[in-house]
Amino acid sequence: MLLRTILVATTLAAALIAPATAAGATPTPTPTPTAPASVPARTASVAGLPVTASVAGTPAAASAVGTPGSAPAAKGEPGIARVAATANPVIVVGGLVGVAIAYEPIAARLRADGFRVYVYQLPGLGFGDITDSARAFAGFVDQVRAATGAARVDIVGHSEGGLVSRWYATFLGGTDRIGRYVSLGSPQQGTYVANIIAFAGLGDCVGIVACQQMSIGSDFLNSLNAGDDTPGSVRWTTIRTNQDELVRPVGNATLADGATNVLVQASCPLRVVGHLGLVLDGTTYTVVRQALTDAPIRPDCLAL
Repeated sequence: MLLRTILVATTLAAALIAPATAAGATPTPTPTPTAPASVPARTASVAGLPVTASVAGTPAAASAVGTPGSAPAAKGEPGIARVAATANPVIVVGGLVGVAIAYEPIAARLRADGFRVYVYQLPGLGFGDITDSARAFAGFVDQVRAATGAARVDIVGHSEGGLVSRWYATFLGGTDRIGRYVSLGSPQQGTYVANIIAFAGLGDCVGIVACQQMSIGSDFLNSLNAGDDTPGSVRWTTIRTNQDELVRPVGNATLADGATNVLVQASCPLRVVGHLGLVLDGTTYTVVRQALTDAPIRPDCLAL
């Protein structure tokens, strides 16, 4: 069983992390080394207040803190101005096995457009109970709000990160603290990939709790999807891609009840974007920026 667990964990890590090193769509800035869990990753000034962002294993599991005014001029869509310094802080929430540095490309794009950005790495890399991760995330959101003075934050959640954020919004009072929610390839209704692990004879997700919870028909998803998909005054947006190798069927990455559901290939049929590619792809980023600025959703199919 231990060997099977190691093999599955290695496969998941390769699926999520390896594409980041091979992708050429987004220039990747020089990474900042990630500190151990017990050591602060960096200290930055946010809205005039010192904020220490630690890495994994605590409610303050984050890195890559952005400071208003420190970013270069926007390089995105022509005519799109950088956001005001008073815009909601943006928290990029990583997925299963999603180390913080893997989300630096999208964080850099957001900073370049003037957003104050945090990257939240899930405790234990997201292998544990998603509801526990949501409770830890709730504490981090409060830290960001206290440090920046913002009443609300905006969320960009990749994969499991979208489920963590949604549980927080639905069951932990997050609808009063979130302005905009954008999910990237989050298995809102589950994924057959998780079910297939059991079918292949590897047991029930080899004991990985988050994998079990992302299986279609899990108790976790039944609870999450039992009521209104889009509670509160949050602006809900989902983004998905036909080439997602980890969320199958890809339609399970959508929400009902008035959410804006964007399929990249509906506007850009020749665009090839994988699961991790959703945080690297230029076209996808144009949708993220439009959602965060309440602009009409018009994907730029030529964006790099």
